[in-house]
Amino acid sequence: MPGKIIKMEDSRVRALESLARDQMKTFQEVADEAFAALLKKHGVPIDLKDALRRSVRGTGKSQSRAVRKKKPASKRKAA
Repeated sequence: MPGKIIKMEDSRVRALESLARDQMKTFQEVADEAFAALLKKHGVPIDLKDALRRSVRGTGKSQSRAVRKKKPASKRKAA
């Protein structure tokens, strides 16, 4: 796993360490959870599996919308 150095304020580091202890997790687990939440908030896929899942959902939505729009119009003509 590649390593990165992140500069943070001491108060934030202490808060994260405290949170990790309270949840019986490592600092790394808490940091991974925080970064995953940030990526999710901004709509960025976390990994390849997530990117593929979003890709499939995107194509399915556009197809289902097209079908939904056509059905009411055909029902109106038949009535």
